[in-house]
Amino acid sequence: MKEKSLLKYFSTAEKIIWTVSVLMIISSFMLFDRTGFHTLIASLIGVTALIFCSKGNPAGQVLMIVFCTIYSLISLECRYYGEMLTYMGMSLPMCVFSLVSWLRHPYKGNKAEVSVNRIKPTEFIIIAILTVIVTVAFYFILKVFGTASLLPSTFSVSTSFFASALVFRRSPYFALAYTANDVVLIVLWFLAARNDISYLSVIICFFAFLINDIYTFINWKRMQKKQACDM
Repeated sequence: MKEKSLLKYFSTAEKIIWTVSVLMIISSFMLFDRTGFHTLIASLIGVTALIFCSKGNPAGQVLMIVFCTIYSLISLECRYYGEMLTYMGMSLPMCVFSLVSWLRHPYKGNKAEVSVNRIKPTEFIIIAILTVIVTVAFYFILKVFGTASLLPSTFSVSTSFFASALVFRRSPYFALAYTANDVVLIVLWFLAARNDISYLSVIICFFAFLINDIYTFINWKRMQKKQACDM
């Protein structure tokens, strides 16, 4: 980070977003859970990863690899096989590929900021077609596994795949795709919380993710504009 301290590295808005996210997660854990410390740890790692990703910092992808691993285990406990398969079999490998991509494309040699990419409409179409294919395939796979909340789980696969592909291609629109995924996950875990109130803490986690992903899109568009002006 060119020897900048973390306090100087993050803007005031980013510090506020991270602090509010952490307080939301810890408060919900104390109110609704108090036992699922793996959920608490995953949530805190997740929001920390997102604040780094919002700045295009590869460290965010490293933290996301850890988050995907823990979240997969949580999903397995709840029989959300779609989430488990999505994160362990797709999101985690894509985080690894994205980490390599981000490290290979630093902005003007600054390894703490990735070079924002402008992908062509044809590439969006190709990604969309692949997303449809993956969605249909996973619907039947998840149905065979007896996945709870089949339709929301399938939509989660769709949005996760689309977002992961855009992260790899370094497009700002990955944040919008993850925003859609956050909404799906909030619905998914709300269904689980009807039977176990402790899962309300997971809902709060993804609500915090929603706030972070909205900010990430705004900041990446700002980065894209700044990088274009510097060229």
